[in-house]
Amino acid sequence: MYQIILASGSPRRKEILEQANVVFQIIPSQKEEIVSTTQPDDVVKELSLMKASDIAEKMPVNSIIIGADTVVANAGNILGKPKDELEAVDMIMNLQGHSHTVHTGVCIIVKHEDRTLDIRQFSEVTKVHIADISKEEAMTYILSGEAMDKAGAYAIQGKFAKYVQGIEGDYYNVVGFPISRFRIEMKRLGFSI
Repeated sequence: MYQIILASGSPRRKEILEQANVVFQIIPSQKEEIVSTTQPDDVVKELSLMKASDIAEKMPVNSIIIGADTVVANAGNILGKPKDELEAVDMIMNLQGHSHTVHTGVCIIVKHEDRTLDIRQFSEVTKVHIADISKEEAMTYILSGEAMDKAGAYAIQGKFAKYVQGIEGDYYNVVGFPISRFRIEMKRLGFSI
């Protein structure tokens, strides 16, 4: 029997995994996030590996550790979580009226009884189309408080939903965890969720 560990404190990842009836523990990685690249897919893969590896070192055998990271990319720039409300408004104003991409990297490390490791990494990309948004609408949204701990300063599953004209790809990827692709990769590793 393998125990599953989520190396992330993200409430959205927790909700998605619970929704899929995955039994897991949360042990967030505290490792400082330093990346060696600026390409969104490479950044999220690097960060997810970093988080999963940090926790895998501390876990006993028969553990499955999941690291994940999500970024929003707009016109070649990675948008993380906003530092303050002003930066959040700027992010929304830069996203409004066109499309951007959301990238989530996932790293699964399986620590077997014989101490061997299986490591599976992938990234998922979803294109998000945002309607025109006035500065006043952006300010009202930011003042709701929902944006401050979200990459790109918005939550597709929250109050911001009314500004999302459509997506191309996995909705749950935009929320923060591509559960369908995760299930497929777990099956390839010999586990069903």
